[in-house]
Amino acid sequence: MLIDTYGRVATDLRVSLTDRCNLRCTYCMPEEGLQWLAKPDLLTDDEIVRLIRIAVTELGVTEVRFTGGEPLLRPGLVGIVERCAELDPRPRMSLTTNGIGLERTARSLRDAGLDRVNVSLDTLRPEVFQAITRRKRHDDVLRGLDAAHTAGLTPVKVNAVLMPGLNDDEAPELLAWALENGYELRFIEQMPLDAQHGWKRDGMITAGDILASLRTRFDLTAEGEDERGSAPAERWLVDGGPARVGVIASVTRPFCRACDRTRLTADGQVRTCLFAREESDLRGALRSGAPDEEIARLWRLAMWGKKAGSGLDDPSFLQPDRPMSAIGG
Repeated sequence: MLIDTYGRVATDLRVSLTDRCNLRCTYCMPEEGLQWLAKPDLLTDDEIVRLIRIAVTELGVTEVRFTGGEPLLRPGLVGIVERCAELDPRPRMSLTTNGIGLERTARSLRDAGLDRVNVSLDTLRPEVFQAITRRKRHDDVLRGLDAAHTAGLTPVKVNAVLMPGLNDDEAPELLAWALENGYELRFIEQMPLDAQHGWKRDGMITAGDILASLRTRFDLTAEGEDERGSAPAERWLVDGGPARVGVIASVTRPFCRACDRTRLTADGQVRTCLFAREESDLRGALRSGAPDEEIARLWRLAMWGKKAGSGLDDPSFLQPDRPMSAIGG
């Protein structure tokens, strides 16, 4: 069990498979990209599968989310999923992706055992997509979403970040489109995880802003805390249901008290929180020949030290040294 001093138990593992990405989203990294991790620093496929096995069989993890960077850039992705699907107990597995390449891989991922996907798409307007991502790949993402739905990687969830002056007027349009296509839309507040450290609280679109915009076109009924559980998204029934829309308000409505996540970076570091500035090294133990029991002990120790909250409301808050592409979303 991965328990901390506040009694929270981590059962949801987020695994970053690579720090590389084929987009250059303005809220994540500079146009020229970043200095990527060297290949020897990355966990191998065998190391990733071993750590997931330890988490599932020894530490009580029941859900595994593959992230990046962009996880579809990981050459061994399908094999990793297939091997993890053979674990006993079998974890529920999902993938967070920008959707580029999903048209080609959705069926093989489903056949390997992946359960569902989250796809990032901030806008329905190709020109705005290019402005945000600095790439002309809008159609690729739409085709990837369709392929995921067709392959049965459902429910397909769409993650959208609204940016002032770019797509802050698109919330109702995005929700109408998601409802029409059978996707579950979740808006995410922009978080202080950009490599440029340019995030400003007074320049973000808040959960309140998003809900006010949606209510100009839709009737929203709060789903309630009992239904939410430890999920990061607050959800609302749209026009009486059954369709729902979610908002992940990490900044203005933090959900730290119910957090059940543990995170593993692409280079084998345990992170207790997306906003943590501390990490615990498992790669070194792996490569020095430590047995599973020692790896599990180190992981438990890391999670025991998890802080009460993200610290975003503390005036002394500092962004993590590593950008989101390196630590996983």
